[in-house]
Amino acid sequence: MVYTKKHPALLIMGILFVAIAYMADSGAMAGLIDYLSAKKYVGEMVAMGYAFGAVGALVGLWHLAGSHKEGNLDYFLSAIAGGFFILLVAMLIRWYLAPLVAVISKGIGPVMGAKYLHQVLGLNYIVLGILAGIIIVNVFRIPAWAENGIRLSRLGLKTGVILLGTLYSLAELQSLGKLSAIMVGIFVLGSVGLVLILGRMRNIPNSMAGVLSAGMGVCGVSAAVATAPVVQAKAVEIAYTIGTILIWGVGCMFLFPIVGHLLDLGHIQFGAWAGTGILNSAQVAGAALAYQPDGIETLKVAEIFNITRVLFLPIIVLWLAIWYIRVEGEENVEKVNVVTVIIEKFPIFVLGFILMFALSSTGVFAPAQHYKGKYFDNDIAQSKLLNDEQVATISAETGKLQREDRKEALARTLENRKIMSIDDETILRGIFNANILSKSANKVIKTATRAVRHTAPMIDKFRQWITLLFAFGLTGLGMQITFGAMKQAGGQPLVIGGIVGTVKAVLSLIVILLFVRETI
Repeated sequence: MVYTKKHPALLIMGILFVAIAYMADSGAMAGLIDYLSAKKYVGEMVAMGYAFGAVGALVGLWHLAGSHKEGNLDYFLSAIAGGFFILLVAMLIRWYLAPLVAVISKGIGPVMGAKYLHQVLGLNYIVLGILAGIIIVNVFRIPAWAENGIRLSRLGLKTGVILLGTLYSLAELQSLGKLSAIMVGIFVLGSVGLVLILGRMRNIPNSMAGVLSAGMGVCGVSAAVATAPVVQAKAVEIAYTIGTILIWGVGCMFLFPIVGHLLDLGHIQFGAWAGTGILNSAQVAGAALAYQPDGIETLKVAEIFNITRVLFLPIIVLWLAIWYIRVEGEENVEKVNVVTVIIEKFPIFVLGFILMFALSSTGVFAPAQHYKGKYFDNDIAQSKLLNDEQVATISAETGKLQREDRKEALARTLENRKIMSIDDETILRGIFNANILSKSANKVIKTATRAVRHTAPMIDKFRQWITLLFAFGLTGLGMQITFGAMKQAGGQPLVIGGIVGTVKAVLSLIVILLFVRETI
């Protein structure tokens, strides 16, 4: 069978990528970029536009004018058109649509203090990409020339999961006490087990139960994506899990701060609760900042708990792999050697995640104490020290500070013309978030923070690739979700997810009230 279609689509997409790169590089779309506040994407537009444009144009010419014969070469080259189709949709959303949504959202005004509607609802380029894919496949249909390449989206997701391991290290665990590690472990494992039990009780497919349990138990979308191949989850089942996570997370962003204030939770207590009970990382951060807008103590605790859940991902994937083999083997009345199958069939991409995490913990990509590739180092050049004008700007406003720790941290910074420790940096960021000082003084604090907070170059590259791979993979995933399949799936995932999410939120709150104080 010959898979390649004689169609000009790939050639046209290649030319379009080149056109975008040229207009971004030459300044022809400078006005649009300024309006969208999308200057940070110009480098991507130029580099990706020229690179993918050249490949698309060359392979597109071969698609259109070449002679195609059955074989592996024809099969693999035929997939490029579909891959480019996904990439073009994903990048148009990332570069233009998502920034436009942000502009409109900011025009409406803030929600929950400094948060805007697009942030609260999670309307970023990832979510918009999934929605665009769903609309394309259900309203317009996937064109024949792209069908073979849509499957490449899963390769993008698997590669992205592997690279996720580079953003974390074992150093995060040094900030945790025994209670917090045990607490996260209990609720992660308990949530996964409860979803599996309810899944069997409500007769949903094992693949659906497996991917939903990982998403509800570990770390949301990333866990669902990582687990999907292990339990052979369909695109619609991944979509239901993502939908459940987003719906639950948006509700928690509003509800958790209200409950926290009613119960007068401390910063560590609320951070531990948000990091345990809310699934999506962005929504964990949103709830923490909504609870404490005048500092980041709550946010730091919430993020540490959130990262700990990520570290459970390989364990959960292994558990679900064993569970899925057993339940499927029992249903098919076959005896399965679990150990043999795990060794032979355990997904390479999960092993890749573990390997990258291990390498990251040794300091290969960044200093071993890094957090998502960023690390504190105040051994900076003379040119980055605060100048006389900047010191004077802050000195004139020190009387606005009431807390002694803030006065002392600021005094040390002014004396040395740089931030002296991680603790001082945390306090200064709290002053910045509280908007106690003027805009000009806050700008100086931001400059001082940036001078001592560094990003490892290699991690920065990994982060860029992770972003692009997930944008590509999840947009393509949306193109595999049909309304018919979603209708057949029913509403059981949302019911189960709601039950498990509520149980976890309530029980974790009880544990925190009983055992967690302002020191862990």
